[in-house]
Amino acid sequence: MKIGDKVAVLDEDIMGVITAVKGDEAIILTLDGFEMQYSKNELVAQHGALLNKEIFTQNISEIISEKETKKNKNSKKVKPKERVLPPMVVDLHIHQLVNDQKGLSNYDMLTIQVDTAKRQLEFAMKKRIQRIVFIHGIGEGVLKTELEFLFKRYDNLQFYDADYQKYGRGATEVYIFQSKKPGV
Repeated sequence: MKIGDKVAVLDEDIMGVITAVKGDEAIILTLDGFEMQYSKNELVAQHGALLNKEIFTQNISEIISEKETKKNKNSKKVKPKERVLPPMVVDLHIHQLVNDQKGLSNYDMLTIQVDTAKRQLEFAMKKRIQRIVFIHGIGEGVLKTELEFLFKRYDNLQFYDADYQKYGRGATEVYIFQSKKPGV
């Protein structure tokens, strides 16, 4: 490092030009006009247009207005409705899924409910729907346990109890991460 080199200070937001060198120490003139002394191992040589004085003498308000103009041209305004879409709701009560439940065993009813949940989950993943609420009811918790077992087979989703005020205790909400491809 020699006199006239443009440098930046490590771990600090200070830049300037070396005005004097004394052994392992260097004195820099900061962009704000202050002289400061640092050890050479605390300094990094800077090259390029960012340290040219012309860029720092430019009016800051001009730079800000220029950035805001670019930002406004490039940014797409998102309507509040599109930001938080309501979840897809799937009611798994057996009377909602079949016309007549007479003659169905508990195993048959559970199979219909779990198959419906899986089919609706796959549909949501395919259509890139991010949130689904499965209404399973309270009961003995058999359907809820089976749903949790189903959801754990997917690595691109997270599930938790749905909003109590809106759905009560008998609902589970599933959040599907959109970055991964759907599937088991």
